[in-house]
Amino acid sequence: MDFGIGFLSNNVMLPIIDLFYSIVPSYGLAIVALTLIIRFALYPLSAGSIRSMRRMRIVQPLMNKRMQEIRERYKDDPQKQQEETMNVQKEFGNPLAGCLPLLLQMPVLLALFATLRGSPFAGVNYSVNLQIFPGEQIERIQPQAFATSPQNIYISEGEHVKVSAILPGGNKLAVGEHTKIEYQTLEGKPFPAILAEHPDSHLIPEWKVTKGEERIKIDAEGNVEALQPGDVTIQATIPGLAANQGFLFIDALGRVGAIDPDGTVHWDIVAMVILFGITLYVSQILSGQNTTNANPQQDTVNKITPIIFSGMFLFFPLPAGVLMYMVIGNIFQTLQTYLLMREPLSEELQKIVETQEKQEESAKQKALPFEPKSSKKKTTG
Repeated sequence: MDFGIGFLSNNVMLPIIDLFYSIVPSYGLAIVALTLIIRFALYPLSAGSIRSMRRMRIVQPLMNKRMQEIRERYKDDPQKQQEETMNVQKEFGNPLAGCLPLLLQMPVLLALFATLRGSPFAGVNYSVNLQIFPGEQIERIQPQAFATSPQNIYISEGEHVKVSAILPGGNKLAVGEHTKIEYQTLEGKPFPAILAEHPDSHLIPEWKVTKGEERIKIDAEGNVEALQPGDVTIQATIPGLAANQGFLFIDALGRVGAIDPDGTVHWDIVAMVILFGITLYVSQILSGQNTTNANPQQDTVNKITPIIFSGMFLFFPLPAGVLMYMVIGNIFQTLQTYLLMREPLSEELQKIVETQEKQEESAKQKALPFEPKSSKKKTTG
């Protein structure tokens, strides 16, 4: 039994989507609700990470100073140096401690991401691999039925089933042989029979040969004819039920990419990509990542990171519904950072901050140039 990403997606995310869709029939609102519920559920973990990051940013200069003193004092005694280093980490905290809450919440966020990339928000892809042999070789190969891993497919609003793509006669064919790609549920019910029970759901399967296009011929019904020996990969796709549904300024939740092959620009996608970068940058400012001059190279990396991540979604596009989830998640994270970074500091951290401010003020005063002497000539009596 799967207790990983698939388990969380099927047993946590999808029931929440179904619940909210039953209350307000909008898959766009269901994405908003699902994202907020998961973010609130993970709030304690992410808050712990933000607090740890804030504390480490305050104590880092003092901690680095102590580390440098230890390295110089015990440079000839590695064992004592390691012992004192561990004592400093116990006193100030381990810099990597803030990463643990992030790691703990990653499976949930990945499951949420995987849920929004599939049905009903986007088409579900199946990879069907074929091996084509010359006629004289196929006789020595034992036929064996082929089936892909089952995937969750929404067949109507709030109703979904597990469906696999299958080749009853197997995926090893002889040149000139015919077969057909079929879909069926885990119980063996043909997918066309399910669609006949839901005539309003226009889920017409699509086919695309991604490898070995010259070796087969395939029609709109999924009938395959083997033409030449070699390996073939067919991407079989069942469209998402809500892929073409809009929400607010988004034209279609399942649309992938900001620019179509014909050059059409989808400004709703562009707007979400830009908004993602802006919210990421604001979150960095609030957390103080862009306010230190201690490491100019790190400052530069922090400033260009939002641009890199935003640009990535233009070259490696995601469905519009997934982008919407990421923007909502970023806005939530920004608000959370804003609130947590304004929490009162502990007495210990407040003293460190005051000491650092005094040192900075003293350094500025020492750096001021001497006032020039008066050039006024002395008067003689």
